[in-house]
Amino acid sequence: MDCIFCKIASGDIESKIVSTTAKSIAFLDAFPLANGHTLVIPKNHYSKIQDMPKDENVDLFSLVHDVISRVDALTGATLLAIHNGKEAGQEIPHVHVHLIPRSSSDSAGPIHSMFPGQCKISESEMTTTYNKLVK
Repeated sequence: MDCIFCKIASGDIESKIVSTTAKSIAFLDAFPLANGHTLVIPKNHYSKIQDMPKDENVDLFSLVHDVISRVDALTGATLLAIHNGKEAGQEIPHVHVHLIPRSSSDSAGPIHSMFPGQCKISESEMTTTYNKLVK
């Protein structure tokens, strides 16, 4: 497999590792959006979160929990972002969690600024969607 994140996890590509567990690794992003931008990935290759076994998912988010306070200490605020699939903006098809230090002067804005057009959903569409999501 020619996955850059798999190569980082295996040690074939050098990275600035922040923390690691048996199943996950956190390292500084090579193309940071802010100083301290950290990625947390599972060591095994999965394209989407729902593809991961539960134990690896728990391990991944436990590492996110451990590392986010360190990232947050850099500026006092952290954006946590996951692009779950190509259509969601995922550029590398390996699960990864972005921890991006934020500040009021970074001009990145809130999540709603990523979507300039307001989504208009009728009440019946909302109900239909709700019924699909509820078990």
